[in-house]
Amino acid sequence: MSWCAVRVEGPENDKDAMAAWLVGHTGHAVQEQDDGSLVSFAGSESAAHALVRSLQDVFGSQATGEVRPLPRIDWTDHWRDGLGPRRVGRLTITPSWVDAAEPGGETIVLDPETAFGSGEHGSTRSALVLMDRLMRPGTGVLDLGSGSGILTIAAAKLGARRATGIEIDPEALPVAEKNAARNGVTDRVAFLLGDARALAPLLGPVELVVSNILRTANVALLPAIASSLAPGGCAVFAGMETPEREPFREALTAAGYTAADDVTDEGWWAVAARAN
Repeated sequence: MSWCAVRVEGPENDKDAMAAWLVGHTGHAVQEQDDGSLVSFAGSESAAHALVRSLQDVFGSQATGEVRPLPRIDWTDHWRDGLGPRRVGRLTITPSWVDAAEPGGETIVLDPETAFGSGEHGSTRSALVLMDRLMRPGTGVLDLGSGSGILTIAAAKLGARRATGIEIDPEALPVAEKNAARNGVTDRVAFLLGDARALAPLLGPVELVVSNILRTANVALLPAIASSLAPGGCAVFAGMETPEREPFREALTAAGYTAADDVTDEGWWAVAARAN
């Protein structure tokens, strides 16, 4: 497969809607560049050009897209580069080829392969830190955008009675299921393929929801998350860079949430909030 990057520009007022549209149509996160443009990905050049045409059908001719082929990389093995044991709160995350169990904590043996979530990214670590602070034995957890399964598995390791991951990318689900089996938590976790906006309210009420995606997707999910939380429950939002902190706090307030705690890790920001 010859992947292509698709750089998209459009009116500022349409940017959040365009980002959410790209996520929904590609199943991939969207990168926001310093110049305000958005970057998504497609599996071939023809698919990339089709994505641009569909975008313009929805948002008009002011939406423009530039397609750039990416170098061929064998990700079936390249994902191993740079991975090693990492301690986050009570958890030690380690790839399967390293024995890094430590006393006094829980170990997650995780091979992310091509799915997102290894513990090497600040957004994942910041979500883990807030989860570690909030988790209580018997907590019910939803993990939106579960990727490699790291946060779902972490919830089980930290005492969740049940943790369910929801993922839009079908290629990520087998990776998450293998990681759950590797960690011996298949009796307490499940992974579902689908749209979190539709599935989360059906799977609640739960005491904790974790959404490690990106700001535009987190904003779109605010009503569904509020509907899935039990009274007194809390949501952890991650996947946002520090300049996005204030815009997201404004969106939280407008949606009836109250921020309770936050963490910054290497330029990535996460916040825990309760729905009023």
